[in-house]
Amino acid sequence: MPLCPVCDAPVDLTTTPTVPFCSDRCRLIDLGRWLDEAYGLPDAKKPGADDDEADAEA
Repeated sequence: MPLCPVCDAPVDLTTTPTVPFCSDRCRLIDLGRWLDEAYGLPDAKKPGADDDEADAEA
């Protein structure tokens, strides 16, 4: 049985409407973390590469 990513409680995939979270509370906690920018996605650009400078040289 998978675990809730917020509180690590077991999540029953067949009966829980808030999958992958165990409850609405954990779902809202996770949303708040995204909105507060506690989570993020890695930047695909290489460090130091600037698209504007590359376009100006072309």
